[in-house]
Amino acid sequence: MTSSAAPERLVFVGDSITDAGRDRGDETSLGDGYVSLVAADLPDAVVLNLGIGGHRAVDLEERWERDVAPAAPDVLTVYVGVNDTWRRFDSDDATSAEAFEATYRRLLDRVPGSPRLVLVEPFLLPVRDEQRGWLEDLDGKRDVVARLAAETGAALVPLHTLLTRAAEDAGAAALAPDGVHPTPPASRMIADAWLAAYAGSTQTILDNDRTNDVGQQA
Repeated sequence: MTSSAAPERLVFVGDSITDAGRDRGDETSLGDGYVSLVAADLPDAVVLNLGIGGHRAVDLEERWERDVAPAAPDVLTVYVGVNDTWRRFDSDDATSAEAFEATYRRLLDRVPGSPRLVLVEPFLLPVRDEQRGWLEDLDGKRDVVARLAAETGAALVPLHTLLTRAAEDAGAAALAPDGVHPTPPASRMIADAWLAAYAGSTQTILDNDRTNDVGQQA
């Protein structure tokens, strides 16, 4: 009797956008954000959500061996960066692009096994005037993620680019009322962007005519 192949293990680690209200005491809990949507679209996969709200790259590093290594991912998604920017402006606790890159590189050097990597670009959609001043800081983090994806051969989810384009039509507040945390339609866009990167068609998503525009989903 031939045994079937083991289901693919998709592991997501990041901040509150990944966490999305999951029950951290239940390893099967996926929250109500993009991870749960990905799981619904890939029912044959085992999906693990390791997001924790408020986390920065240094916080992922602190728990990497404890959380990520035992998860034994076949596909590992890393989505971090916006809190590294946000803490500069709400807590006077800045993370330079250089420090962010050094930490991120250490994370990637300690990836368990040889999983496929998906790196997600952090996004910010300013809804208050002062948030526009955050974008320069975030740009440094975005550049790091893109550069590391290119260096490692990871799939890149160009989220800031995609959601900024969508916000031109839908409005930033319709996608993220505080500029950071996505609404359900925006979570759907994040999931679709992840699925495109997973399938190897990120460029198609970037070049499409936004047939999944939030205005059409409302």
